[in-house]
Order: sequence, then structure tokens, then C-alpha cells
Amino acid sequence: MDKYEILKKYFGYDSFRHAQEELIDGILGGRDTLGIMPTGAGKSLCYQIPALMLEGITLVISPLISLMKDQVSALNQAGIHAAYLNSSLTAGQYYKALSLAKEGRYPIIYVAPERLESEGFLDFALSPQVKISMVAVDEAHCVSQWGQDFRPSYLKIVEFIQKLPYRPIVSAFTATATQEVREDIIDILLLEDPVVITTGYDRPNLYLAVQSPKNRYEALRHYIETRPNQCGIVYCLTRKLVEEVSERLIKDGFSVTRYHAGLSDAERKQNQDDFIYDRIMIMVATNAFGMGIDKSNVRYVVHYNMPKSLEAYFQEIGRAGRDGEPAECILLYGGQDVITNQFFIDHNQDNQELDEMTRKLVAERDRERLRKMTFYCFTNDCLRDYILRYFGEYGKNYCGNCSSCLTQFESVDVTEMARAILGCVEACRQRYGTTVILDTVHGANTAKIRSYGMDRNPHYGKLAKIPMYRLRQILNYLQLKEYLLVTPDEYAIVKLTGKSREILEGTCQLTMKLAKEAEPSGKAKESGRGGARSGKGSPAEGIKGEEKLFEALRTLRMEIAREEKVPPYIVFSDKTLAHMCVIKPKTREEMLLVSGVGDFKVKKYGERFLAGIAEYSKGGSE
Repeated sequence: MDKYEILKKYFGYDSFRHAQEELIDGILGGRDTLGIMPTGAGKSLCYQIPALMLEGITLVISPLISLMKDQVSALNQAGIHAAYLNSSLTAGQYYKALSLAKEGRYPIIYVAPERLESEGFLDFALSPQVKISMVAVDEAHCVSQWGQDFRPSYLKIVEFIQKLPYRPIVSAFTATATQEVREDIIDILLLEDPVVITTGYDRPNLYLAVQSPKNRYEALRHYIETRPNQCGIVYCLTRKLVEEVSERLIKDGFSVTRYHAGLSDAERKQNQDDFIYDRIMIMVATNAFGMGIDKSNVRYVVHYNMPKSLEAYFQEIGRAGRDGEPAECILLYGGQDVITNQFFIDHNQDNQELDEMTRKLVAERDRERLRKMTFYCFTNDCLRDYILRYFGEYGKNYCGNCSSCLTQFESVDVTEMARAILGCVEACRQRYGTTVILDTVHGANTAKIRSYGMDRNPHYGKLAKIPMYRLRQILNYLQLKEYLLVTPDEYAIVKLTGKSREILEGTCQLTMKLAKEAEPSGKAKESGRGGARSGKGSPAEGIKGEEKLFEALRTLRMEIAREEKVPPYIVFSDKTLAHMCVIKPKTREEMLLVSGVGDFKVKKYGERFLAGIAEYSKGGSE
């Protein structure tokens, strides 16, 4: 079979997505490859299809057990023999899998990087009857100490490859890599004249929003309430918050489970399975949850707190809308989030094997990442464009699908207000934090202001008529444009920068975009920086009138998933079910026209879904 026949037969697609074919052709031509593609862009097909065409075995190096299980389960459901080798197997299962692999049973084997050093695995890999044709490195950013998920075990990959009797093709894939990390991947994995393709980081189907609600929990509860029967993930910064938020949501009647490193392995596995198998609709978790989770029907990801970096944020929101259908990514920001993340950086126990100087460099890099993440929460510019620019792409600064772009702004001259804030910082000799500075220019009469002598600051009360929330916006904007610096330590002192003099001396004018105060007449806007869109984002949208058929097919899918003990999305994705509702196939040939339906799945599930559609059509015509 050629690549097109494999694509249709096993995966159910008629054509490749952007860059997939180019990467596949590079591998089939014997060249190393590096593919940087956003979550949901189809990275796995880029090594799975060549693996079925190359002579021998493709080893896929993968960092997490859940990722391996997901991928292997999906391949087996598609009719492809695959296996994984990791610590979740008993000794008997492990050696049985190796034995079958030696016999040529599996064209694709997923393996944890730590396994590459084990004696049993090396005996298998170096056996004369085993030919390893490709080593595919998934989540390749883990190889770089400048990446957000550096794993020292990934550094062993090259040592393993060098032990093999001949060098296989080496391919590497990741969703997040700045230019520096990209170069690291090529250098550390010793990629030879690689085909390097970056498809771009844009996920147009994701709606992006930042909110700063006074009551985070109430904002979250209202958001979930308006999205019944939708799967979502809520990320919290700490285990304590995961416990609090999940407990309150359960009390309020939502279908919720939790995930964090403080739970037992058994409970984590059970809770993860409940979410993946659609037994529970909402997962509340720390960032310990999610890498490699291939659940395609997550309709929203809410960050209850600001994460540590844009890399982490981009990876976590990447778990929404993997089926390409609309999904929402809401970040609930509060000032305490910066302090909490700073504490994590200062007390980080990872990377202990690095020398002290390198650890300090990594910490400094983490602080800079946190600063850029904080600016994302401040900006009134297009949120999508901000993320793209961070990763080295340049767009048009208007996406039409984020809270900034969907809020009405007006340009306001804030030069005089900025000069008062900077003047206050200068007059107090740069000794205090943001709260003291803003309270001073606002004219607060508090014991703290009096004890610091800030009521005698020449700028005291100068901006008394400006609302405090507006002053905070302006101070944040001054940081964003580097007229002010807030020190990255527990004291968070406000400092002037080299650019501060431009405003203090009146040599420049400062304008910023501020949201218009008045709402349009009639009902409040559905979208905006202060709120999320109500209830949008279901694949059933766009198939108006067929919601009942969509739900009937989901019910049938759940029945099959329970029978086969697999996650429902591995049977068919929501996107595939939505396409069935549009086409309403009556025959197996028509079923093959549905995106995501291949020969193997038609034989396996076709009759039951055709019967379900026929039953619905019959009922609708009576």
C-alpha cells in the first residue's frame, strides 16, 4: 500500500493536512526530520504512516505512560498492531511483548526513554533478528534544558542510537519550541541534514480570553453552568486549590473529578480514566495532568490561575478542540498568581543533576517566561497574535476570536497619568511595590501610606479621580512597554527603566487601548475581555436540526466504547459523528465518505451506526 491508501484504510482520511505529506516523504526518503506542529495538527500520523511502510520496527520514544496507552489503543482500534513498553507492564507482559516484537508482530513500539538503558530492552534492540528502521522522538522539546519540560532521560536517546549496529532514521516532533529549543533538539539528537518544518502555532478553532473576576469560583461556576454536557478541564496552580475547587463544583451538582500528584497512583488512574471514558465530564487538575491525553472532545480549558509560562499555557490549552471543532480557552487571572509562580521558581527541586550555574540560568529563564506570561494577561492587543509573536510568528494583530479582538476599545492618551506614576516611583527612590505606588497616587489615607511617609510624596493624590482599576491597567501597560520593571522576587519592588525618562521628561506621548465604558444598547455583549461567550463551541453547532441524531450517535458510541473498554473518542471523534449527521450515510460505501472513517472501522462499527442513522431517519419521516 502507498501512503494515501494507508491514510484512508486505517485512519479514514482522504487527504493529508498541511505539512504532513512533506514530513512523511522526508522520512520515506531516508532523511531525519523535525516537525513542529500545534496540538491537533496530526503529528503522530507523520511517523505512524512511514512506520507501516518501512521495513522493520519504528520505536516511538514517549515521555508518559498515558500517552503511550492512548496512542497504542487508537492504533489497535484502527487495525494496526502496536505495543508499548513501560513500567505499567508486569515482568511477564513486558517479556511477552518483547518476544512478539522479535517475531515481527509490531511495526510500531512505544517505549519510555528510561527503558532504553535496561539490559532486557538492549538485548532486544541489538538482536540480529531485529531491525530498527526509525526512532521517532515524541514531545522532543523534553530534550532541551531550555524547554519547559526538560527530562534528563531524553539525553540518553542518542547514546542508545549509537549502540545500534546501524543508524536508523531519526524523527522528532513537538508542539512547542522557540528558536533556541528548536536548535537544541537538532544539536542534542544529532539530526543529520534534517527536513525541518514548522507549520505555525495558530489554532484558529480556539477562542482565547483573559478575565480578572472579583470572585473566581463564581465566574467558573457560571461558565460551566452555561455549558451543560460539555467536557472540560480546569487547571489550578496548587493541589490545595484542586481539592477546594473540585469539592465545591461537586457540591454544586457538576460531574467532576480531580487529578494531582498528591493522590495515589490508583486514584489518579481511576480519575483519569473516568474523564477519558466520558464517565465524568469535568477534570480539575494541576499541570501534572494532560501531557499526551488525546481526548478529542474537550470543549473548553479554564485556567483558574495563570500558569508559569506561555509554553505551558499553549500546551495546556492545546488539549481543547483537538478534533478541530470550536473550543474555548479562558484564563482567570489574579495578582497572587505571579507570587505563587515566583515561589515555585525559587524553590524548584527539578534539574538537581545540573550544576549550580546552569540551575541559576534555568531559573532566570523561568522568571523571564513568567514575565512574558504576565504580560499576556495585561495586554489589550490580540491574544492570539501575542502568543504567535512569542514563538516567532507575526500575524496581523487581529484574529476576531479572542476577548481582546471582540472587545470595543478606544485609544486614550495616558501620558499625564503615566508621568504621575513614574514620578511617584522616582520620588520614593524606587523602594515600594505596586500597591503602595497606586495607593499613593490615588490619595489613600491608610496607616501604611502614612508610616512610609508616602502622604508627603509630591505625587500623592494626583490621580485621586481616576478609578483604581484604571490605574492598575496603566501601571501594567507601563510594564508591558518596559517603562517600568517590577523585580522578580518576593518583594516585587517597582523600578524605573532606561525608557522611563522619555515620559518623565516629556519627550514622548503614551496612548493605550482601553475598553469603552458603555455597553451597546440592548443586551450585553456576548464576548469581551470581562466575559466568555455563552455556551458556544459544540460540534453539534453547524448541524442545526440534527442535535438529536448527534446525541443518539454519541449514545451508541458510548455503548460500543463500554463493550470494548476503550475511550469513546477512539471509536469515532465528535467531528466524525457531526460529519455523519451531515451526510447521513445509508450504505457502507457512503459511510466511507465520512471524515475519520476507514475500511477497518467500517467493518467493525459500520452496520451499527448505519442502523442508528436509519432508525433516526425513519422516526423523523413519520
